[in-house]
Amino acid sequence: MVLFREFSELCERLRETTGRKDKVSLIVRFLKTLEPSEIRYASRLLIGQPLPENISDELDVGYNTLMELHELQSTLVADPLTIREVGEKLFEIAKIKGYGSRDKKKNILSGLISRMDEVEREWFTKIVIGEMQHGVNEGVLLEALGEIANIPLESIYRAYMLLGDIGELAELAGRGSSKDIESIRLEVYRPVRPMLAEQCQDLSELFKEPPAAYAVEYKLDGARVQIHIGNNGVKIFSRRLNEVTQSIPDVVEQINRRVNRCIAVLDGEIIAVDSSGRPLPFQMLLRRFRRTRNFEEAKHIALRLYLFDILYLDGEELIDLPYSERWSRLEKIAHPDILIPRKIVHSEDDVKSFLDSAIKAGHEGIMLKKFDGRYKPGRREKLWLKFKPSENLDLVITKADYGYGRRTGWLSNYHLAAYDPETGRYEIVGKTFKGLTDEEFEWITKKLLELKLSEEGYTVRVKPEIVVEVAYNEIQKSRKYKSGLALRFARIIKIKLDKKPHEADTIQELRRRYFKQFEKKSQYI
Repeated sequence: MVLFREFSELCERLRETTGRKDKVSLIVRFLKTLEPSEIRYASRLLIGQPLPENISDELDVGYNTLMELHELQSTLVADPLTIREVGEKLFEIAKIKGYGSRDKKKNILSGLISRMDEVEREWFTKIVIGEMQHGVNEGVLLEALGEIANIPLESIYRAYMLLGDIGELAELAGRGSSKDIESIRLEVYRPVRPMLAEQCQDLSELFKEPPAAYAVEYKLDGARVQIHIGNNGVKIFSRRLNEVTQSIPDVVEQINRRVNRCIAVLDGEIIAVDSSGRPLPFQMLLRRFRRTRNFEEAKHIALRLYLFDILYLDGEELIDLPYSERWSRLEKIAHPDILIPRKIVHSEDDVKSFLDSAIKAGHEGIMLKKFDGRYKPGRREKLWLKFKPSENLDLVITKADYGYGRRTGWLSNYHLAAYDPETGRYEIVGKTFKGLTDEEFEWITKKLLELKLSEEGYTVRVKPEIVVEVAYNEIQKSRKYKSGLALRFARIIKIKLDKKPHEADTIQELRRRYFKQFEKKSQYI
């Protein structure tokens, strides 16, 4: 059994190592010393995700609790902690629910921390709060697993997207099960990460090289859902892969009435609508998702489902089929009323006309999809493009300041950060106190305090967890922020609880937008 101390020493070396290839080599050498069952735990711990991604359980352990336990004296024992023991105990903690759960969790944590030295405690804390800060993210780890299993990176990435648990994938890699990895297929009731879209900045660029044609769909201001239909009925999963079936029984009813009997995995979006069928603000939809146990309180908010893709049908995996063929299959099983409004376009004028109709119908923009595009779970590809008249960004709150005046007691000034997939860090690009209602200020204060990592003066540093959509007037150069960029007149449009922090816009996207706007401005200089 490999000790947790050895794992902590690996993390120390990774923090001191700058090159991506060097980090991969360190990880490969370390994981090869482990038993396959140990690799399962070590891989999750290495990226600060000790629990399988496809389960709804959470550790629910705050930073303050960890700091209290850090005061415990280390106990000299003959049986130091192993990687397996740490992984198993964290899983046990996540399973604890109900009355007295906090004390039970603390008892387990104190038993672990009392057996750790200072280096182990530091990395254990980073694992629990999900901020490793050693430059190893999923991409780096997947490279290492691909090398261990001796299969192409594309194959290991695909397997991860379909399996949904990097620990299980790592164990297969450790067993040398390359055939098993390459044979992984999509399964009903095992959710996969949704395919993502790239931003489209200039519609005229799309039709410069004929022949060019796209399928254009309404871009809805709703919640992305993945619908699994099988022998055990309908199950609906959120963008975060959590099951939300119980909170939206009316959507289940729509599926039962408007989708033919089949075994399928469907991709769609839910919006809240008024009595005339027009979309309501996103915040109204969140009321339904927040009240899973009190459906009666929010059942007056009507929901409507739109389907726009199909990943699996009656035993056949469809993700490798072109988009046009997937749409054809979807049309055969779903009633037209439940399909996303869609049109084939061949020119910029066609796109603008469809965009106008989307905006008039109360939606936020359009999606453009290439006919021959495959469905790539978890990937952000140019096979799908999104276009909105206003350029907004999805950013992550990493710090917040207490307000004053009537906002005294609320965290009401938010530090906004973009994700850097190359380092796994979040780079601050601005602050804002604008855009939220009093009710939202109150809710987000409570949530951020649950995520608190440290506090200095009026500023609270929090675990990067909450994603918000931010409008802005301009991206400027900045000496204040390490990112080198700052948003001018940033304001929050909405809280996006369905998005994970690593799905936020990247710092590379901000840099691209900065130079793009500079090009546009230069035309008027």
